[in-house]
Amino acid sequence: MARFDVSTEAGRRAAERDFFWKDHAFLRLAFSNAHWLGPDLVRTNQPSPRQLEGWARRGIKTVINLRGERDEGYYWLEKAACERLGLTLIDAPLDSRDPPEKSRVRRARDLFKSIEYPVLIHCKSGADRAGLMAVFYRHFHLGEPISEAMRELSKKYLHSREGLTGVLDHFLETYVNEVEPTGVGFMEWVESDAYDPEAMRKDFRANWWGALLTEKLLKRE
Repeated sequence: MARFDVSTEAGRRAAERDFFWKDHAFLRLAFSNAHWLGPDLVRTNQPSPRQLEGWARRGIKTVINLRGERDEGYYWLEKAACERLGLTLIDAPLDSRDPPEKSRVRRARDLFKSIEYPVLIHCKSGADRAGLMAVFYRHFHLGEPISEAMRELSKKYLHSREGLTGVLDHFLETYVNEVEPTGVGFMEWVESDAYDPEAMRKDFRANWWGALLTEKLLKRE
């Protein structure tokens, strides 16, 4: 049973308190880390119901939630807001500290072929998982090579490659530096036995100060 029944006044207020304090929404009141990538996709941090209203007015049709379905205030508020606004909500979780599983790369490719645009993608801070999904968007939907699309993982969007989240850069750079020059396509590599997310994760080493920044100071999800 869900902890928050947002169909009731008391449940909605409890979810809003959880969202504001536990999910750190108070830090995002005036900063959405929003960036349009071409004409049909915007990447942001976790949107509030009011922000979703604004995006709906700007033509957004689909919302891809990269945090996945969770029994937390932010999720039930987002789900209810999307239903009220007629937005399609898709829960497509990604990890920020592990290379993506083959199935998740495959899912991203298929989503960008089938969803209704314009689309909003978001994680919590809009920096890491949103960055990786933006790379997939540029590659699968816009046709850009990974070597160009990977610019979506940058400090411009508050991504830190020096911390544990740098494993996402390691994932993409492994392909660009070691595989792309051989002529093997990105999905061909991902689907092959040569792509081993677990081994790649073990091979990656974050800087101690970068890990301190993302894990302790910024407390990235």
